[in-house]
Amino acid sequence: MAKITSLNDLRKIKDELQQKIRLRENADSPEAMVQIRVGMATSGIASGAKEVFIFLVDELEKRNVDAVVTQTGDMGYSYAEPTIEVILPGKDPVVFGWVDVEKADEIIEKYIRGGELVEGIIPANYNTIDD
Repeated sequence: MAKITSLNDLRKIKDELQQKIRLRENADSPEAMVQIRVGMATSGIASGAKEVFIFLVDELEKRNVDAVVTQTGDMGYSYAEPTIEVILPGKDPVVFGWVDVEKADEIIEKYIRGGELVEGIIPANYNTIDD
């Protein structure tokens, strides 16, 4: 187990455990939840993906949005880092590029909560990072 040296370390461990619990609780029907994958390869982290990841985890919880936020590797769009993939229940996945904290806030409010597309979708023929 990692050594806890600050309150932020403790919060990080708490968030990771809560995320694992949510994943287990919804393992039988993940399609019923909003799923967000944050590209956390080296280029993503250097571009600010860690801050976006933390913001998404915190804000989705504060706003009572039933979602799972996970990390993934390189999505292949290094020019548009940080990138996130958002899958709404019953919808096709959408990848957003150039996502900073402000853009993540807009994605939560307009796309996830309101169903309205926002700027930054890349590319139009994208399927999923698993393909």
